[in-house]
Amino acid sequence: MTAPGGVFTKNDYAYAELRRQILTGELAPGSVIPQAKLAAEIGVSTTPLREAIRRLSAEGLVTLEAHRDARVTTVSAAEAAHLYQVRETLDPLAASLAAQTRTASDIALISNAFDRLSPITGATDPDALMRHRDFHRAVYRASANPILVDILERLWDKADRYRIIGLAHRGDSPADLARVEAEHREIMEAVADGDAVRADAVMRTHIRASLGRRAIDALNERPA
Repeated sequence: MTAPGGVFTKNDYAYAELRRQILTGELAPGSVIPQAKLAAEIGVSTTPLREAIRRLSAEGLVTLEAHRDARVTTVSAAEAAHLYQVRETLDPLAASLAAQTRTASDIALISNAFDRLSPITGATDPDALMRHRDFHRAVYRASANPILVDILERLWDKADRYRIIGLAHRGDSPADLARVEAEHREIMEAVADGDAVRADAVMRTHIRASLGRRAIDALNERPA
């Protein structure tokens, strides 16, 4: 198997599969990761799985404590709100900077990512989530601010589970899907046109209606 950066190793496979199971809820928040059982199920030894656990711990999806089992990190309305607060500021900043600093290569990458977008219609479709991330990543990188890009990449790692929660809370209607597509197109066009004010405004609107924002309501409505 191959990956975008080269050979797709057993470590990569174990990481991708464990991440998928966490994002889709097959491994529930707070649950212990059954390392021996899971390794056997996905067809790897425990060594690649342990490496996957370490990688996902760095992303905030797994909790590792000394002399304790690895667990899927819990989710909370408070963390969802904190993620939303930061993204509401930093995503528009990245879009604004991208409109000011984008190159022809950046525009081509954003356009290509836009063409590959597909609606996120179910929690079991991590490929659609990844294509959504690829579009935003292309905008982030066009900002030419590596520190900002690094912060947003880390935020995205933490936010993916909340997107799934937001989607499960209220599935998108055809009107919602059309709105999201239109917003992505507007972001792309504003960046390509060099319109920093418009890029900021459209991205801000996009974040305020995002699945991550919807997750706050979903978690607040859960029984105590």
